[in-house]
Formats: sequence, structure tokens, C-alpha cells
Amino acid sequence: MTTHAPQAAQTPRSVKLPATLDEAVAALAAMPAAVPVAGGTDLMTSVNSGQLRPAALVGLGRISEIRGWQYQDGHALLGAGLTHARMGRPDFAALIPALAAAARAAGPPQIRNAGTLGGNIASAAPTGDALPVLAALEAVLIIAGPGGARREVPVSHLLAGMEMLRPGELIGFVRVPLLHAPQVFLKATGRTGPGRATASVALVLDPARRGVRCAVGAIAPMPLRPLEAEQWVASLIDWDGGRGSLVPEAVTAFGEYVAAACIPDQPPAADGTEQPLTPAVLHLRRTVAALARRALGRALS
Repeated sequence: MTTHAPQAAQTPRSVKLPATLDEAVAALAAMPAAVPVAGGTDLMTSVNSGQLRPAALVGLGRISEIRGWQYQDGHALLGAGLTHARMGRPDFAALIPALAAAARAAGPPQIRNAGTLGGNIASAAPTGDALPVLAALEAVLIIAGPGGARREVPVSHLLAGMEMLRPGELIGFVRVPLLHAPQVFLKATGRTGPGRATASVALVLDPARRGVRCAVGAIAPMPLRPLEAEQWVASLIDWDGGRGSLVPEAVTAFGEYVAAACIPDQPPAADGTEQPLTPAVLHLRRTVAALARRALGRALS
């Protein structure tokens, strides 16, 4: 999975099917115009619409090392080739519940069976359901490069464009802390059933650090972290006693705090008059507030 996907005028002349991650990196290095493909859910949309005509493809479907996960020092090391369908299963849900919930909400079965974790990250579509969860979990990417090189990049840095994948690099693994604490993913869509998110919220509790981490997705080019709202509500939680003792008014206030932080008021006009938000933006703010409020309530229950 890579964000380096150059356009070419012709249809693919070459298809490589490497068996290892390093072979895939070598194939990309040997064919700079090649595009890697795993599930192809985003790639084929671009191809079918005429936006992309790759000169060559490097298929990642035979790389078994990136299709599972393992435990590593209190973390889960997730292969970038994990499909949404696999992450939605009960054994994975017991490990990282919020990511499993996001995977189950990723779309209809054909999308969940093909789409992958690494592809969701590399395409960086604002509506990617896994992205706010990974941001809230403060996940780290393991990037594979030429010559067996590996480097680590916080997922938030890649999504914010602070660091980019270099030509020939692939996302190999995603390292996620195992918090053994409540975590929730919720999203709103414009219709009943699976669909693209109009807004989403991921919230995790981190008792070891006495922290609450929240990320809001789909309303901006990257997931947003309302850091002040996180710190405020964490200071109200009785971490040594019953976490569920937070009063309902505080839970409601947290939702409003998150929504106002992510969708702020318009600055005053030049003459000092207030600029009201449009009805559509106000509706979106109310949606985010409701999602954040429900996510916190479920995490504390």
C-alpha cells in the first residue's frame, strides 16, 4: 500500500505478483511507474473513471506476511493486507474493538472482503472508517523500503502530510497499543445501512495514562483530535473508582466541546458582525456532538 501512484497514459503492460514484502518493494523500485494493488477498491474506481491509467501493477495479494497479526510488547502488529472482513471477526474484535467496529461498517460485503487496512491508510480518503480509530489509538506505521529498510511513522503524520511515503515504499504493518479498556467507533451516514460516513467518532479510554483519546473523521481531509476536550473530560473521570460515575451533564458537555472544537464558529466579518453557520454546517456540528456524546457514554458504561 503506497501513496505513490503515478499516472500513465496506457493500460498496464506488466503485472508482478511478489511473494514477500521485500520482493514487492524491489518490484516497485524496478518499475517506478508501477502502482501497487491489494484489494483494489479505490484503485479500480479511479481506473474505471479514467482518472488513472497505470503502466504496470504490483499485486500484493500473495504476500502472506502482511495478511495476519501478532503480539509484540503490549502491542498488536497488524499486517497491512488485513481485510475489513477479517478485522470484523469476533477474535479480532476482542483485541481491538473499535477497529473491528470500523471494519464492519466499511461497506457492503464485497468491499469488506477486498478492502485492506493498508489501502485504507494509503488512499487517505477522508471517509475512511479505520482512520479515526487509528488516530485515536495513536497507531504507528512500519514502512518497508528498498534494501530491506524499515522506518516508523505515526499514522497521524502520514494522514496530515507531515511525512509522505517515498517512491518504492510500502506500508507493511500497523502497530497498535493493546489498551485492554473500552473503545468505541460510531458513524453517521446519509442513508440506512452501510454507506460513506458523513461524520464518525472513535473514542478510547487509556487507564494506564489516565487519558481519553477521541478522533473525529469524515468532516475534514484528515481525522481531527479535540485535545482540549480530551484533557477536560479525562480530568473529571474517577480513574481509581467507578469510571461510570461521570454525570450526564458532563457527557453532554463533552459532545458539545468536541463538536465546537472540530467545527468552530465563523470569525466575525470585517465590520465586526457575527457570521452564522449555515444550516448544513449546524446539522453536521449537532451530528458530531451526538456521536461524541454517545461514544463516551458507551465507553463509560
